[in-house]
Amino acid sequence: MIERTLKKKLLELKKQFPAIAILGPRQSGKTTLVKTTFLNYAYVNLEDFQQKEFASSDPKGFFERFLKKDQGIIIDEIQKVPSLLSFIQMEIDQNPIAGRFILTGSQNILLNQHISQTLAGRIALLTLLPFSIEELQKANVLCDSATEAVFKGFYPRLYDTNNMDVVVFAESYVRTYVERDARDIKQITSLMEFQKFMKLCAGRVGQLLNLSSLANESGLSLVTIKSWLSILEASYILFFLQPYHENFNKRIVKMPKIYFYDTALACHLLRITSKEGLFDHYLRGALFESMIVSDLMKKRYNHGLPPNVYFWRDKLGNEIDCILDENGKKVPLEIKASSTINSDMFLGISYWSKLTKTPPEDGKIIYAGKEEQKRSQGHILPWVML
Repeated sequence: MIERTLKKKLLELKKQFPAIAILGPRQSGKTTLVKTTFLNYAYVNLEDFQQKEFASSDPKGFFERFLKKDQGIIIDEIQKVPSLLSFIQMEIDQNPIAGRFILTGSQNILLNQHISQTLAGRIALLTLLPFSIEELQKANVLCDSATEAVFKGFYPRLYDTNNMDVVVFAESYVRTYVERDARDIKQITSLMEFQKFMKLCAGRVGQLLNLSSLANESGLSLVTIKSWLSILEASYILFFLQPYHENFNKRIVKMPKIYFYDTALACHLLRITSKEGLFDHYLRGALFESMIVSDLMKKRYNHGLPPNVYFWRDKLGNEIDCILDENGKKVPLEIKASSTINSDMFLGISYWSKLTKTPPEDGKIIYAGKEEQKRSQGHILPWVML
């Protein structure tokens, strides 16, 4: 059992809110977290067809059976029966007991729409992504190399005692996702086209979002492209890193970048079947960058905070991979897939320092090597110290 950082925040909010919803991708560990944290709670999984039918057809009878005054309840995959949220609202208004309802869900947009309509002010929202680098490091199961970590990814099932094959897991995950979750969110008529679209997105990891290019290569309309991107975002397959808005008298890029929450899925979509194959792949640097940016998101979500990660690029191509907004201070962070330190690593930090008139040593460089160095040009950190 690998301890989840989010557990501390979950226990804090349990004392403050009648309901807590934990959102995140399938198999990120939501069920394990809530069941091991709230051992005496009743548990219902709405993935079970009978329970789903019971909750849909007779919500009052459903709660009479499972909800007791002296016991809380965990409802897994609440998005399967969103109408239950109205009954939860009524129950909370009648009995506003802190921590009574623990909900999980794997479809962000749908759940947020329903929650905002019914449980606003009554529920705390948390996000649980797959393991972070820190969590695996504390459990002493982190991969030895950055390349291996990018290929293996961070889904919990890949770190149990069964030593599951990464390629088999990723294939199963993508197929199940396409055939079930994507259909749940929007009616997709061609699953093959949708899976091809996912592969096109993987080929653009770490790049600026270009809707026209995606439309031309996929043969889909811009309306469909936008709709399908929203599906992938809603189900935690990919996310968009927004550009930092301050321009410093420069014309800046305004389109977001595409990243995958988990690089194992991106590797599978790119047909990378081994860590050796990844090492020679032209997108190795972009995939390493995706792993690091995703981990920066996890660090915030694991403490119940919204992301504070951006990137900056001007029209001339000058760029900083990440800008961390820490209490009003802007921390530039460059990400390098090389395991060897070289002088070119500092070019971005140096440009940013001159542009913003800030000390270059405030900047950070995350790289795939193992040695930490503090230099006047910037602070170099190995990926395991992120």
